[in-house]
Amino acid sequence: MEMDTIAAIATPMGEGSIAVIRVSGSQSIEIVDKIYRGKHKLSTVDTHTIHYGKIIDPETDEVIEEVLVSVMKAPKTFTREDVVEVSCHGGLMSVQRVLELILNAGARLAEPGEFTKRAFLNGRIDLAQAEAVMDFIRSKTDRAMKVAFSQVEGKLSRLIRALRQHLLEAMAHIEVTLDYPEHDVEAVTHNFLLGKCEEVQSEIHRLLQTAKQGKILREGLSTAIVGKPNVGKSSLLNSLVQEEKAIVTDVAGTTRDVIEEYVNVRGVPLHLIDTAGIRETEDIVEKIGVEKSRRILQQADLVLLVLNYNEPLTSEDYAIFEAVQGLNVIVIVNKTDLPQHLDLDEVKKHFPQQPLVMTSAKQETGIDQLEEAIAHIFFTGRAGQEDLTYVSNARHIHLLRQAEQTVQDAIRGIEEQMPIDMVQIDIKRAWELLGEVIGESAGEDLLDQIFSQFCLGK
Repeated sequence: MEMDTIAAIATPMGEGSIAVIRVSGSQSIEIVDKIYRGKHKLSTVDTHTIHYGKIIDPETDEVIEEVLVSVMKAPKTFTREDVVEVSCHGGLMSVQRVLELILNAGARLAEPGEFTKRAFLNGRIDLAQAEAVMDFIRSKTDRAMKVAFSQVEGKLSRLIRALRQHLLEAMAHIEVTLDYPEHDVEAVTHNFLLGKCEEVQSEIHRLLQTAKQGKILREGLSTAIVGKPNVGKSSLLNSLVQEEKAIVTDVAGTTRDVIEEYVNVRGVPLHLIDTAGIRETEDIVEKIGVEKSRRILQQADLVLLVLNYNEPLTSEDYAIFEAVQGLNVIVIVNKTDLPQHLDLDEVKKHFPQQPLVMTSAKQETGIDQLEEAIAHIFFTGRAGQEDLTYVSNARHIHLLRQAEQTVQDAIRGIEEQMPIDMVQIDIKRAWELLGEVIGESAGEDLLDQIFSQFCLGK
């Protein structure tokens, strides 16, 4: 496949010690050579070497930058094309000027994700690995990074290919049976196909069981901190974040709008949302905040319900109890450093199955127990295993669910003694759906949509 040469800034924009401009394509070395002055021309140097020199404006012969240039020749590069990376001083003007000279010398500005797209198109990685690159970049916890890295290395892809191979063997067996019906032993054929399909269905089902945990690792757990005013919601947020993000006072209704922050809790990325205290109020601003809190509550993956150890339950508490029924709730009894006026038995009666954690945000006690309760809810059993293959991408999950249903249709057809050429239709469809996960049957529009979500220069 012939492609032009592309270039983009590969490091974040802004001031920094260095900035890197990446150039990829058959003309990349020749293009950079037009503006580079060093001991040797880049076209003569060995692959995977770094060279010191200067960037020159060829029209004025003016020295623009002092640089280190890395030369990496195909095919042993990320894109499997010739790649040149120019490391210059970090700063908006210097890096933009160097990029401008590279573009003027014949390169084209890369589209978002185009370097990774070329790695896919040139066969270095498959589509699942390409998507995992972005998950790796966006990882918010060590656990999420490990899951993404295992997918970048192809762990999920190898599993999908193995499942496709099972289905391919089943289709091959059907073809042979159809071509040579006189040699067919019907019971043997049906048992063979049933075994292959059941094995594939079992593995897809196991993958889908990790989908919830995988999606949480990828996108974060939307966590709403709710309760009536002045129970310590903002103090709890500050304790989890370990920073004074929210204003804390003794005045009820201090938080009038939502405050959002990401925090790593035992490997679980929490998208914490400190909501306005839910109560009836005549204050127009506070009323808007309360309504927003109610909306957020219904969208949350996890609810941290905060109660005051120092106060008896009120009608406001009971109203919140009703609002959180059916949601994932951890009950937090805060302000345990004060005398008890809260009826804990009454609380447990309303939340018999939910974890209950005693905390004092003021004295910072109970936070470890809260973090443990959060991790236990979402990462227990098989989902907590380090070597487990997670599926976290919404596109993958959708395709796997379709494939599981299609394989189930094939199993039902085999059990009902349907003609095997009819069963083959479902088996082939499942094989195609799994192929879409790794990009072996993906259309151009899908590829454009996926790679457009990448950052420029990746």
